[in-house]
Amino acid sequence: MELDELLTALNAGEAVTAGSPLHEAMHHASQAALRITGELNSGYHEPEQVRELLSRLIGKSVDETVAVFPPFSSDFGRNITLGKRVFINSGCRFQDQGGISIGDDCLIGHNAVLATLNHDLSPSRRADMHPGPITIGRNVWLGSNVTVLPGVTIGNDAVVAAGAVVTKDVPARSVVVGSPARVIRSVED
Repeated sequence: MELDELLTALNAGEAVTAGSPLHEAMHHASQAALRITGELNSGYHEPEQVRELLSRLIGKSVDETVAVFPPFSSDFGRNITLGKRVFINSGCRFQDQGGISIGDDCLIGHNAVLATLNHDLSPSRRADMHPGPITIGRNVWLGSNVTVLPGVTIGNDAVVAAGAVVTKDVPARSVVVGSPARVIRSVED
């Protein structure tokens, strides 16, 4: 199975059945991501080198205004889209098989986890996976140790407080806290 076919299936939300050709193709693509992130995290790299490695990981050009502080990990890499002026702090982990889109001017805090796969709840199908995209709007701030789960959209100008677990969509210009994350107020200018 070619990468384009794999991405089409994942972006359509097709279940990844354990041991299937889709699962095997996903695992193969993951090995490339692990090699690149291993290189990225192997020592100090100038910012230009970090962006170059990130471009290799995601398979498309990364804007010169993007900054990533390693260590950074992605177990797939090919389904990440980054806007301009995005900052990703150290220790972040992206499980991007289901797709991760990050808008312009976003700040991603230390140790954030963006997870786009769920395992099946049925014990007999537990190894099967279900992809769901994560969409982060423009000018969003994710605090340290935030976890965002599959299928979540975070609206423009929202703030997700440190340690929050985001299980459902976050409205634009809102502040969410807790596990599961809940709205506590609106963002004012």
